[in-house]
Amino acid sequence: MWQYAFPLLAVVIWSGNTVVSKMAAGTIAPAEISFYRWLLAALLFTPLALRPVLRNWTAIRPQMGRIAVLGLLGMVVYQSLAYYAAYLTTATHMGIIGSLTPMMVLALSILLLGQRLTAGAVAGSLVSIVGVLVVVSSGDLGTLLKSGANMGDGLMLLAMLAYAIYVILLKRWGMKNVPALQLLYLQIVVAVVALLPLYLLTPRVGLSAANLPLIAFAGLGASMLAPLVWMHTVAHIGPSRASMFFNLIPLFTALIAAFVIGESLAAYHAVGGVLTVAGVLLAELWKAPLRGSRAMAGS
Repeated sequence: MWQYAFPLLAVVIWSGNTVVSKMAAGTIAPAEISFYRWLLAALLFTPLALRPVLRNWTAIRPQMGRIAVLGLLGMVVYQSLAYYAAYLTTATHMGIIGSLTPMMVLALSILLLGQRLTAGAVAGSLVSIVGVLVVVSSGDLGTLLKSGANMGDGLMLLAMLAYAIYVILLKRWGMKNVPALQLLYLQIVVAVVALLPLYLLTPRVGLSAANLPLIAFAGLGASMLAPLVWMHTVAHIGPSRASMFFNLIPLFTALIAAFVIGESLAAYHAVGGVLTVAGVLLAELWKAPLRGSRAMAGS
């Protein structure tokens, strides 16, 4: 049972990082925390990863274009949008919206990778979408139709879409000749280089006693410890079983946000969160193919 402590630890760290993103709003500029976070991770990873990267450069060099795209999507676009979203919405909303990511990955896998369409994918998508709509409308779908979604919720949806595309490209490109730690390190370096101009050109708050712990948590916990723990998890229990733990992120995020920053929890959070996670579970567990897709497969 001890092996399940590792995915739980990673999920708790990532959930906490969503709350840290909210805490960073107003304390440090989004471009600053993005840059400092990945810079810290790059500096700490360098002693571990630089020599292996140089030894493996012959295999890495042809893949650098793809690695750059992955770094931009997964660490620059995704994280930057999440930090901007934190100014405009709650950490609880961000956690619940983030739980929609597996459904986005599944939809893109069907469209782009030719993955078989299942009954669970269709039913789960509908249930998850309803769950997210309940959350972004604060439990009042009529108000959502009249005034539209909160801008922060919209930015978080875009952030998760960027991350879903990142996951799809990672699956499609494979890069078996680049070990996971080297791939992570190279993406972090890409993020530092890409974020430097934005950091230099946008207004900055500066480092302070208030934001240094947030940078430390994001750089050490979410950028280093959680990915390393997750790699260990996938190696020991497999990607399918590991991915199930992602469903706990909205719950952990809501609990941490309530305890640490005093965000209030309403009934619609519970309803929307349960629906979103239930949809993901339907898609993951109900693998029966649709009649149309079965007929096409046999033709």
